[in-house]
Amino acid sequence: MGNGFEDLQVWRRSRVLAVRVCKSFKDCRDFGFRDQITRSSVSVPSNIAEGAERNSKKEFIQFLGYARGSAGELRTQLLIAGDLGYLPMADIVELVDEATQISRMLFGLMKSQEGDIT
Repeated sequence: MGNGFEDLQVWRRSRVLAVRVCKSFKDCRDFGFRDQITRSSVSVPSNIAEGAERNSKKEFIQFLGYARGSAGELRTQLLIAGDLGYLPMADIVELVDEATQISRMLFGLMKSQEGDIT
C-alpha cells in the first residue's frame, strides 16, 4: 500500500470531493438531507483511510468496498438534490461525475489489491 493512505490519489480526490459537498450544502435548510449527504461524502475517504490502517489486504479491500458503496449513496443523494433544486444542475453534474470517477478508481484499486493476496 505504499507509505499510507495519504499517498493514494483516490483518497486525496475523495477528500476534496467531501469538502466540496460539505461547503455546497452548508446553507441547506433541509437539515436531515444536509446531514445525510455530508455523512456519505465524508464516509468515502474515511473508509479508505480506515481500511488502509487495518491489518490485512482482505480488510483493506472490504473497506474499499464500503467506500465505493458510500460513493454510490452520494451520487444518489446528489441526483435527488438536483431534483429538489438544492444546487444548480451544472454543479450537480460536476459533483456526480467526480463521485463516479472515484467509484471507478476504487474498483480498480480493489482489483489490484485482490491480485496481491496470496
